[in-house]
Amino acid sequence: MGWFRRRKPETGRQASPGDIAHLEQFIQSRRGVEAFIEPRTTVTETTVILIAYDGEWTRRRMPHPLAVRQFAQRWSIPVYDVQLVGYPQRMRDFNARKKQA
Repeated sequence: MGWFRRRKPETGRQASPGDIAHLEQFIQSRRGVEAFIEPRTTVTETTVILIAYDGEWTRRRMPHPLAVRQFAQRWSIPVYDVQLVGYPQRMRDFNARKKQA
């Protein structure tokens, strides 16, 4: 039975031009933005989370970690691996404030 051979390999969703435009707008409209690479999981592809100085954040899919690093380099923003450094406290504080409101 060739059932499993018929499946096409999953390529994952690439970052669309709309995703890139959203990330660029976020960087341009906020200060102190840093990029954090979130690794691929069984449910999602690699993502980038941009976090501003006040903890406001946005997340979008990216094709691979190198694409995140290249994007961050192009915008001259620091990039970190969330598995190594974790999420910054200011993001948790922002989420808590938003939840209370």
